[in-house]
Amino acid sequence: MISFITTASRQRQWAPLFLLATALLASCTKNTDVTPSSTTATAGSSGVVISNVITTTATPKGSTATAANSEDLLVNSTFSSTVTIGFGSTISITNPLEGNGVTITQTNGDVTINATATGVAYVLTGTATSGSVKIYSDKKFLLTLNGVSITNNDGPAINIQSSKRVFVVLADNTTNSLTDAVTYATSTEDQKGTLFSEGQLIFSGTGTLNVKGNNKHAIISDDYVRLISGNINISGAASDGIHTNDAFIADGGAITLTAAGDGIQCEEGYIVINNGTFTINVADKGIAASYDTDTTIDPYLTINGGVISITSTAGEGIESKSVLTINNGTITARTYDDAINAGTFIYINGGTVSAYSSNNDGIDSNGQLTVTGGQIISAGAGGPEEGFDCDRNTFRITGGIMVGMGGATSTPTANVCTQPSVILGTGTANQLYHIEANDGSEALTFLIPKSYTTMLFSSPKLKIGTGYKVYSGGSVAGGTLVNGLYTSGTYTLGTQTKTFTTSSMVTTSR
Repeated sequence: MISFITTASRQRQWAPLFLLATALLASCTKNTDVTPSSTTATAGSSGVVISNVITTTATPKGSTATAANSEDLLVNSTFSSTVTIGFGSTISITNPLEGNGVTITQTNGDVTINATATGVAYVLTGTATSGSVKIYSDKKFLLTLNGVSITNNDGPAINIQSSKRVFVVLADNTTNSLTDAVTYATSTEDQKGTLFSEGQLIFSGTGTLNVKGNNKHAIISDDYVRLISGNINISGAASDGIHTNDAFIADGGAITLTAAGDGIQCEEGYIVINNGTFTINVADKGIAASYDTDTTIDPYLTINGGVISITSTAGEGIESKSVLTINNGTITARTYDDAINAGTFIYINGGTVSAYSSNNDGIDSNGQLTVTGGQIISAGAGGPEEGFDCDRNTFRITGGIMVGMGGATSTPTANVCTQPSVILGTGTANQLYHIEANDGSEALTFLIPKSYTTMLFSSPKLKIGTGYKVYSGGSVAGGTLVNGLYTSGTYTLGTQTKTFTTSSMVTTSR
C-alpha cells in the first residue's frame, strides 16, 4: 500500500527534530571558546601570527671573491732575528744584526732603520712624545706594536719606505697609539699619513691600535691593506681613515673610525670584506672602491660577511664604481647621499641590509640590480629619489624580502623575475603597516621608519593570483623587530586601508 503524507503532516513530523537541533546549536555556540588559528584573524581577535623570515633557494649571482692569499698568513713566513726599540726618556735599541744587514740610527727621537737582511722582526715599546720610526727594507718584515705610543710633531709616526710586505702585529693585551703632526716637514719621500707604507700592510694580533690622523690619512698603503684580526680605532682623520691604492681586504678584527673624508677608500682597486666589525662615521663616503685615471682597473666591492655600520653626513655609504656584491653580513648605512651605490651592477644574495638616505636613493645601481636573497630595507628621500633605483635597466628579483620606500621606485622587470612584487602608495612614519592574504596569512608587518609616497615590497610570502588586505596601525605583542621588519609576534589588526590582488609578477596598487 502506498502511503501519502501531506505537507502539513511532514512539518508536524520534523518539528520536534528541528527544535532539538536548534537548541543543540545554540548551546554549542554559547559555550565554546573558538580561538582563531594563525591563518585567520579579524579586528579585535587574538591577532595574526607573524611568521619568521623565509629562506629562499634562489641561485646567488655576482662575485664570490675572498681575495685569499697564503702569502698574507703570518704562519707562512719565518722571522728568526728580533730587533727591539724601546722609547722613553732615552731610546733603548737591541740589534743583534748590527753590521749584518740592519743599521739603526736615531736623532732627537726619530729612529731610522736600514735593512737588507731577511727574516727580521722589529718590536716597538714605550712612549715617544716627539719621535718617529722610518724603515727601509729590501725584504718583508714583522713589526710588532707591543704597548708603544708614538707622537711625531713634524711628520708621520711610522713611515715605511719599503715596497715589501709588512706584518703588523698588535700584541695581545696591549694598547698602542700613533699620532702624526698637523703640518709635515718637507720631504722628497712619500709621507701621506700617520702610518704610511709603500708596501702591503697586514694587521693581526688581538691588541688595540689607536691612530690620530691630524695631517691627512690615518693609515695608508700605496699597495694594499689587509685586516686579519685586531682592534683599530681611528679618530678625527683629516682626510681618509684608511686609504689604499690597490685593495682593502678584511677577514676579521674591528675598525672604529671617524674621518673628515672617506672611511675606507681604495683609490685604484677592489675591496673584499669577508668578516669583521666596522663602525664608520664620516663626512664623505663610508666604504668606497673607485678609480682615479686608469679605467682598466676593476674597482669591484664584495661583502661576504661582517657587521658594518656607516653614518655619513655628506656622502655615500658603500660605493663601487664597478660591481657591488653582498653575499652576507649585517649592513646599516645612514647617509646624506646614496646609502648603497654601484657603477655597473648590484647583486644582493643574502644578509641583512638597511639603507637610509636623507637626500638621495637608498640603493642605487647605475646599471642592473639583482636580488636573490636577504632581508633588505631601503629608504630614499622624497620624489624623485627612490628606495630601489636602477633607472630603466634590468631589475631582477628571485628571492629575498625587500621593502623599498621613497618618492618613487624602479619597477622590477617582470619577465626575468621569479618572485612577485607589489608597488603600493603612501605610508606615514612610525606607523605599523601590515599586509595579509584573504585567508589571513601574514605577508608583511612593518614599522615605517620615515614617511614615503611609494613602496616596493617583494617576499616569498607573496603569491600570484591572491587577494591581500592592507592595514595601518594596530599593535604587535611579543614581537621581534629587525630594522623595522617584524619577524615574529602576534599582530592585532588596525584599520584596513585597501585591498589588492597579485594578478601578475609585478602588481601596482597605489
